Amino acid sequence: MSLLKNVGTIGGLTAVSRIFGFVRDILIARVLGATAMGDAWQLAFMLPNLFRRLFAEGAFASAFVPLFNRRMKQDGDLDEAQRFATNVLSVLLPILIVFGGLAMLAMQWIITFFAPEGLEDNPGNLEVAILLGRITFPYLLFMSLATLIAAVLNSLSRFAAAAAAPVLLNVCLIGALTYGLTLDGDLAARRTTAQAMSWALSLSGLLQVVWLAYFMRRAGFSLKLGSPRLTSGVRELGVLMVPAIFGAGIYQISRFVDLFFLSTLPVGSYTYLQMADRWNQLPLGIIGIALGTAILPALSRYLGRDEDAEAARLQSNAIELAMLLTLPCAVALFFTGTAFVQVFMLGQNFTPEDALTTGMVVSALVLGLPAYVLVKVLTPNFFARKDTRTPVITAGISLIITVSLNLVLVPRIGVTGLAIAGAVGAWCNIALLGGILHFRGFYRMDARLVSRIARIALAATLMGAALYFVMPMIEAWFVGTVAQKAMGLGVIFATSAASYGAATLVLGVLDKSTVQRLLRRQG
Repeated sequence: MSLLKNVGTIGGLTAVSRIFGFVRDILIARVLGATAMGDAWQLAFMLPNLFRRLFAEGAFASAFVPLFNRRMKQDGDLDEAQRFATNVLSVLLPILIVFGGLAMLAMQWIITFFAPEGLEDNPGNLEVAILLGRITFPYLLFMSLATLIAAVLNSLSRFAAAAAAPVLLNVCLIGALTYGLTLDGDLAARRTTAQAMSWALSLSGLLQVVWLAYFMRRAGFSLKLGSPRLTSGVRELGVLMVPAIFGAGIYQISRFVDLFFLSTLPVGSYTYLQMADRWNQLPLGIIGIALGTAILPALSRYLGRDEDAEAARLQSNAIELAMLLTLPCAVALFFTGTAFVQVFMLGQNFTPEDALTTGMVVSALVLGLPAYVLVKVLTPNFFARKDTRTPVITAGISLIITVSLNLVLVPRIGVTGLAIAGAVGAWCNIALLGGILHFRGFYRMDARLVSRIARIALAATLMGAALYFVMPMIEAWFVGTVAQKAMGLGVIFATSAASYGAATLVLGVLDKSTVQRLLRRQG
C-alpha cells in the first residue's frame, strides 16, 4: 500500500478519535472547568499516560517492530514471529503488574508532590485527587498490552484496528461526562464526575485490549501467556529498549518537568495546558503519528534488503507530506486558536478569561507543531537501523534547552512559557536529528525537496496573512450567538482553504507528479 493510503487510513481513523476527543474535552471544560477538581482529574489522567508513552508507545514499539519484522517470513509463515511476541508478553505482563502496584501504593506522595497551588486548600480535594490517581493507574497495564498487539497488527500492515482503538477511550469518558451533566454542578458533583471518569478510563483500556486482540486473531495471529523466559529475542529487545527508554524517558522527564512547573502556578494551569494541547494534538495525531507508524515497517523492510535508495525516497515523501499538511495547520491555529476555544469550550465552569488564556497557550504550542511532527517522521530512520541511542542524545540536548527556557519564561508569563519552551526544544531536536542523518549519509535532503518545502512555507505564510487581516473583523462573533459562531468558523475555513489552495496552485506545490509519487506503493 502507498504511503499516502497508509497515512490516510491511520490518519482518517485517528481523526475520528480526535473528534470524539474534542467532544470529551468540551464536556470536561464545561463540567469540571479550570477548577481544583478539573486540575485533579487532568493530573490523574496524565500520570498513567506519561508512563504509557515512556514504556509502551515509545521505547517498546520502536524496538519491537524491527525485531518482529525480521522474524516474519516472506512466504507468510509467522511461527517464529509468534513465538517471539509470546515470549515478550510473558515477560512484560509481570513487570507491568509489579510496577503498577508499587505506583498505586505510592500515589499519595506522587499526587501531593505534583498538586497545583491551591488544590490543598480543601483537604477533601487532595484526597479525591489521590483516589483518582489510584483508579486510573491500571490504564497503564491495559494500554501497554494494547501497544504490543497494535505493534503486531501494524507489522502485518493491519493499521485500521489500532488507529480506531482510541475511539473507545473517548466513548467511555463521554459516557461518564454525560452522567456528570445530570448532576447539580457543585463541588460534590464535580468530585463524583471525576471519579466516574477515572473508572471509565481504566475500563476503556481493557476494552481496547479486547478490541485489538479480536482483530489480531482475525489476522491469523494469536498470543498465549506462558511462564516468563529471557530468551535471546527478549534479551535483544531489552538491549534495544534501554536506550529507547532513556530517549523516551528524556521526553517524559520534560513532561514531569512541566508538571513540576505547573505545580508552582495557580489552579487552572493544568487545565489550560491540556485543553490547548487538544488543538495541537489534532494535526499531530492525524499527521505525525500516522506518518511515523506507517513508515517504520516499510523502512525496516527496505533497509533489511539494502535498498537504501528506496528508503531515502520514502523518507523524502514522508517529510514532504508532513510539511504539506502540518505547516498550514500550525499557521491557521496560531491566528485562530483563541476563536476555536471560545466557540467550543466557553460556558458553564469555563469562563471567558479561561478561554483567552487557553487560546494564548494554543498559539504558543503550535509554534513547535511542524517540529513535533518531523520528530515522528525522522526517528523511524534511526529505529529501522536498530539505532535507539542517537535519538536519546538529541532529546537530552533539547531537554536541557527546554528546561533552561522554562526557568526563564514560566515565572514571567506562566503556562504560556511552558508551551514556548517546548516548541523551541522540539526545533532544536529536529536540527540535531536531521544533521546527524546527513552527516552519517543515512539521509540527505535533495534540492527538489528543499524547494518544495520552501514553497509550502510561502503558501502557508500567505494564508496566515489573509487570516491576520480577517480575524479582527469577526472576533466578536466567537462569543456571540450560535449562528454568529457558525458564521465565524465558516469565514475561517473559507479564508484558509481559498488562500492556501490558491497559493499552492500558483506556487506549484501540489501537482499531478506529487500525487503520483505519494501514491506509489511502499515496500
